[in-house]
Amino acid sequence: MDEEIEIPPFFLCPISLEIMKDPVIVSTGITYDRDSIEKWLFSGKKNSCPVTKQDITDADLTPNHTLRRLIQSWCTLNASYGVERFPTPRPPICKSEIEKLIKDSASSHENKVKCLKRLRQIVSENKTNKRCLEAAGVPEFLATIVSNNESENVFDSSMSLTNEALSLLYHLETSETVLKNLLNNNKKGRDIVNSLVKIMQRGMYESRAYATLLLKNVLEVAEPMQIMNLKPLVFTEVVQILDDRISHKATKAALHILVNICPWGRNRHKAVEAGAISVMIELLMDESFSSDKRGPEMVMVVLDLLCQCAEGRAEFLNHGAAIAVVCKKILRISQTASDRAVRVLLSVGRFCATPSLLHEMLQLGVVAKLCLVLQVNCGSKTKEKAKELLKLHARVWKDSPCLPRNMILAYPS
Repeated sequence: MDEEIEIPPFFLCPISLEIMKDPVIVSTGITYDRDSIEKWLFSGKKNSCPVTKQDITDADLTPNHTLRRLIQSWCTLNASYGVERFPTPRPPICKSEIEKLIKDSASSHENKVKCLKRLRQIVSENKTNKRCLEAAGVPEFLATIVSNNESENVFDSSMSLTNEALSLLYHLETSETVLKNLLNNNKKGRDIVNSLVKIMQRGMYESRAYATLLLKNVLEVAEPMQIMNLKPLVFTEVVQILDDRISHKATKAALHILVNICPWGRNRHKAVEAGAISVMIELLMDESFSSDKRGPEMVMVVLDLLCQCAEGRAEFLNHGAAIAVVCKKILRISQTASDRAVRVLLSVGRFCATPSLLHEMLQLGVVAKLCLVLQVNCGSKTKEKAKELLKLHARVWKDSPCLPRNMILAYPS
């Protein structure tokens, strides 16, 4: 566009400061470009008007057809200056149409299939449709399909219906409020967590992946008491997803789940009993997994959490490669991973120290690596933990050539 053309200020969206292509009016009377205000309201989770700062009480956006026609006419008049006229936007889907679609689907399995196909088409069109689907109760409808087919233990055509419902439920990017409603809706035994876990247990590859991704989203909005009351089966299946490594996304989602739920109640013990320690070490030993630093970081966080209980430390030491693998990752991945790795070694060295374990740590290079941590540009907290462990066993490790002289003097034999 030619810089000399003066754009009428009321053609500009107050958020993006660009010409509006689909102007809509919010409940405060201010007009915004649809895409910008939707991102503000739904992605940013804000409920106030950016201009007036007043609460937007009604999420419905009213198209400003008069302003849109004015902008389009202005674009046409200035076409010689390189201004392009944008097409008239398609109206978003109507809530009543969605409600009718859901109602009609109850009559037969075939209608349910048609309904899900139409819903997928609607979801793919734009974000406005996603919000409309949410307002029409589509997430609850999809969750019902998932729960019903799971409880019926059907593995024929109904499973493909479940797969489609899972996929749609994930791609809807459901809001926190609706996720909480799904989590708290236990009518007729329709427990969304239990349903997702059962699919993770016996579903096909794609279903298990989507169920894991959805479980992560649901548990992120759960109350502390709900997290503390999670059944051992949840931990078993999350760990199994990690062990099977069905997809990169599912693996990361499973790690996120453990990071979020292990700090609560006896969840550390449940995770240890599910075999999480061994699977974490195996993941760290996989070089392809370690290529992306975020994955190993989360593994180290989980190991740190689990080694805070006696059962976790015992399982850690039962794995023949655990100490060597964790030590190797220090200073090789990231500051976060190094800090958590040192914390793991400190937990083990503080509570499980035996002559044979301390000798093994010396032989595996743990002492040398801890001394290196003290010498390089590392986080102060990480250095403090490394120094604490070195001081704790300085008498035993005094023959190591890497042990600083000041520590030997501090603990004379």
